[in-house]
Amino acid sequence: MRVLISGTSRGIGLECAKKFLKEGHEVFGIDLLPSSISDDHYHHYVCDIKDKDSLPEIKDIEILFNNAGMQNSKDDIENNLKGSINVTEKYAFQEKIKSVLFNASASANSGFEFPEYVASKAGLIGYMKNVASRLTVYQATCNSISLGGVLTESNKDLIENDDYWEDIMEVTPLKKWMSEEEVSEWVYFLTVINKSASGIDILIDNGEYQLNNTFVWPNYKSK
Repeated sequence: MRVLISGTSRGIGLECAKKFLKEGHEVFGIDLLPSSISDDHYHHYVCDIKDKDSLPEIKDIEILFNNAGMQNSKDDIENNLKGSINVTEKYAFQEKIKSVLFNASASANSGFEFPEYVASKAGLIGYMKNVASRLTVYQATCNSISLGGVLTESNKDLIENDDYWEDIMEVTPLKKWMSEEEVSEWVYFLTVINKSASGIDILIDNGEYQLNNTFVWPNYKSK
């Protein structure tokens, strides 16, 4: 299949591009940075998703993963939300499309994080549902994943600080964060294997949102 992923130069996008290449797909990557992949089946475009006129002409995309994101920047909404809209509207609505997936955030569900980041990711979930409805004419699926903590380079300052990490694990029921490789398995499943789930946001946060007990009663202990 012909797969388009935004934000492929590092982190989750890079790992997902590698996963699709390993499985034999043709991968097209969009990023502000140069390519970090050397593969005959990988095609890289340096462009800014905030500028829809800079997006390259790529025909017959079958799978689209809107991954590119910024956090606590002046452009969170312009990039994360409007940029993903630019990419989706350009590549998704055509006869070859099979699946679209958005990288939202657990913060979109909880509301806890930087204000514009939360707004950008919550907006993605709403837009995802709009896209899912419009893609039914092509019998294509469209979903979003809302990730909690992921072991990425951008989270290094938290992961390597013992005090921060202890605080994080205190509120994480499964006492772990997911790896980029695990994320790529979710992305692959939802876009290639899944044929029936559409219009849903999947919260993957090691139980942080759903399993933190807030029930208080005399002599009651949850653990």
